Amino acid sequence: MVQDATPIVVGVSQQTWRDQDPARTPVDALAEVATGALADAGIAPEAVDALVTIPFLAQQVPQLAPLLTPNPGALLAERLGMRPTLLTSDYGGNLPQWFINRGADWLVEGRYRMLLLTGAELMATLLGTLRAGGDLPAWREGGDRAAEDLGAGKPSSLPAEHAHGLFEPIVTYPLFESALRHARGLDEGEQRAQLGKMIAAMSAVAAANPYAWRREPLTAEVALSEADGNRIITWPYNKCMNAIAGVDMGAAVLLTTVGEARRQGIDPSRWVYLHGGAEANDVWYAAEREDFHRSPALAAAAGEALSQAGIGIESIDRFDLYSCFPSAVTVACDSLGIAVDDPRGVTVTGGLTLFGGPGNNYSTHAIAEMVARLRGAGSGYGLVTANGGYLTKHAVGIYGVEPPAHPWAGRDPGAAQAAVPTDRHPRLRDPVGTEAVHVEAHAVRYDRAGPATGVVVCRLGDGGRCLAQASGDSGLLRRLAHDDCVGAEGEVTAGEPVNAFRFA
Repeated sequence: MVQDATPIVVGVSQQTWRDQDPARTPVDALAEVATGALADAGIAPEAVDALVTIPFLAQQVPQLAPLLTPNPGALLAERLGMRPTLLTSDYGGNLPQWFINRGADWLVEGRYRMLLLTGAELMATLLGTLRAGGDLPAWREGGDRAAEDLGAGKPSSLPAEHAHGLFEPIVTYPLFESALRHARGLDEGEQRAQLGKMIAAMSAVAAANPYAWRREPLTAEVALSEADGNRIITWPYNKCMNAIAGVDMGAAVLLTTVGEARRQGIDPSRWVYLHGGAEANDVWYAAEREDFHRSPALAAAAGEALSQAGIGIESIDRFDLYSCFPSAVTVACDSLGIAVDDPRGVTVTGGLTLFGGPGNNYSTHAIAEMVARLRGAGSGYGLVTANGGYLTKHAVGIYGVEPPAHPWAGRDPGAAQAAVPTDRHPRLRDPVGTEAVHVEAHAVRYDRAGPATGVVVCRLGDGGRCLAQASGDSGLLRRLAHDDCVGAEGEVTAGEPVNAFRFA
């Protein structure tokens, strides 16, 4: 007999809206997917006593945040006819899996009986309406009860990172790619070939997924081509290698325990068990990481989750690795000890670059899709990774249709973090005058005319770090874009607020 306190997913729902209807509010979207997850489990809304709303992406943009209600959870609960505890957080693609892991803890402890996780993004409609000069007054309507915010409340970037462009994921993740190329000993052709193959494989999954935003399969050659608007955004990433933010999508997951599911009469064929879960953060500010081609926190979280589940990575049948950019996938594969072209695949959705990157909520879709795949197969294990910030915040979940070998109550939520060395790392400082440096990572941002700005992470002679930019010199930009410059000698001259880089 399975223990009553065993956490299980009993309901999932996803939706993609392609009509860009300004009358559909974000809370309408949340209500639709929440109702779908409840219907999937066959229960009434009043059974839910904890409601999680994943924060909208637009809430992180100062110019857009005033267009949205600050209290979507309160209005959603009112719409559904329930009075649960309201929970949310600040930001990060790690949040869906983080809340599932912590929610399982709370359910096992008896704090709650049933937790409903919801999230949606209507960025396609929002941006389209604003471009057309429209307004969305109904989007600002919300409840009067604020959710408890469980976020860290810590800024994601240092002022120097912001000044040099490393607050933009479209720059930071390609910068990680330069470190990966160097660590692997690849030339440019080999690196680009791997990128093309990765996107082609993921596009085949997206093409077969009715919820995917972009459903056309891509060959590796098409993924690497700059035809049809697939221009370079930041070398070496074409547009199709960047997460799609302008989507209208939503998903929900309903979590409870075996004992509560029995009391509610939920069909056991809907149950999918949590076998393992862990979360950990890397060094918070990306520019101060020890290096840029790996994630000790993700490796620790994956190892802890597998240990809790009592299985090895070879036992996992399906993966969904957070895939905002190719470097995130590669780092996740390295952390798990699998190849990027593992025959099991790296995604069940098609990935953020093709399925869609709905802000902080992508992994709710990944979890919902994983649950559906496991139910359909009737056996096996699925592993989901979720990433927030700049490979900063990580959460891992392992799911299966058979009962777990070990009780969830034995999980230590702090175990993975304790294994991550975050106290000894380079510190960011400004150069004094002109200082000699060597390059540790680099990226070149493109505009429609070609290479525009190089961003360089440099190690100073005293072991400290500094950031710099390069612009206006086509030869310098060409070298930073196409060569492996990691380890190259250079000079950085202090600026206010942007430092200037040149090769020695």
